[in-house]
Amino acid sequence: MNRMITVITGLLIMIGITACSGSKETDVETGETADAAKVSLYPIFGDQRVEKPVGLEHRDDQPDLIYVIEQPGRIVSLNLKKPSDKPRTVLDITDRVHDEGPEQGLLGLAFHPEHPAQAYVNYTTETHTIIARYDADPGQQGQLDPASEQVLLTFEQPYANHNGGQLAFGPDGYLYIATGDGGNGGDPHNNGQNLDRLLGKILRIDVDKEQGGRAYAIPSDNPFLSGGAPEIYAYGLRNPWRFSFDPDAGQLWAADVGQNSYEEINIVEKGKNYGWRIQEGTECFNPKEGCDKTGLEQPIFTYGRDQGVSITGGFVYRGKQLPELMGQYIYGDYGSGTIWALSRKDNGSVGNEILIESKLNITSFGLDTGGEIYVCDQEGQIFQLRPSA
Repeated sequence: MNRMITVITGLLIMIGITACSGSKETDVETGETADAAKVSLYPIFGDQRVEKPVGLEHRDDQPDLIYVIEQPGRIVSLNLKKPSDKPRTVLDITDRVHDEGPEQGLLGLAFHPEHPAQAYVNYTTETHTIIARYDADPGQQGQLDPASEQVLLTFEQPYANHNGGQLAFGPDGYLYIATGDGGNGGDPHNNGQNLDRLLGKILRIDVDKEQGGRAYAIPSDNPFLSGGAPEIYAYGLRNPWRFSFDPDAGQLWAADVGQNSYEEINIVEKGKNYGWRIQEGTECFNPKEGCDKTGLEQPIFTYGRDQGVSITGGFVYRGKQLPELMGQYIYGDYGSGTIWALSRKDNGSVGNEILIESKLNITSFGLDTGGEIYVCDQEGQIFQLRPSA
């Protein structure tokens, strides 16, 4: 998330959210009549709140549970079948997580698809990003053991912001990791274009093997084995706060937070350059005019500051409750609270439709095992996207 918006966060919170409390399904205020809204946000756990939720994950072997990432350094589970049950702490690493900056903290979680008792997390210390593995605690059913930490990868963060945070297993079984450009503004060190730096990238590693003194291996088809950091899968990104895979199409969708003018959505492919800091969106950034766009991948969609200030990436919908959204990319904006559905046409063009103007500070989206979409609000509530009543 781009925390230039911290300047306006207080205002956004004062504006507040206008619905979604208790157990009754209610539309978040949309600026339209309820009949016109295609979807509603259902407060799946009522008024119950968690602390600064920044992500939501599931395990295929536990369809009744969802796992919420709390930015201060905890993972808690919530029971979809028993929504009144209090959150249960699954992992507490607040003793090693630094979250004083608004973009620091425990930022990502991924369960191993073949070994779901193994969890991989992305968190910050005061100076570094840590990618680590935690294993189930044999003495505490359903919990991860803080003492089992195995650090796989660490790299320095020159500033407190633009830490990325997402990590997820791809359909190929490898772990993908999003890194921001290191922060400040305008990528002053040009990390996004520097193939010797892990910042401003999507990384890909094999956590099931060890290689060359590393606690992981480098996939043999990673694109920069002979020049650059071998972990890099794609580059030229500013702060890809959230990305996701569409398993049906095998595509990696990444929402990249903009600098001054544009938010953007990319479909990320191996070895490609997504342009930052040469360009922001589709426009020249550094230099401001006459930049060379040769070899740069252009985003499939951008929007400007009239629609939002910090994009929050979501998921291609593959659930059952909203069949009219099947195959569309659902995403939102942290600042405006708008949630959209992006569709790609056969001719390569895209359509973008507002689903709901929520007024939430949307930090993340998540899925359950059935492919239904959930929304995390910074103030602590979790909502499910459902058809309008």
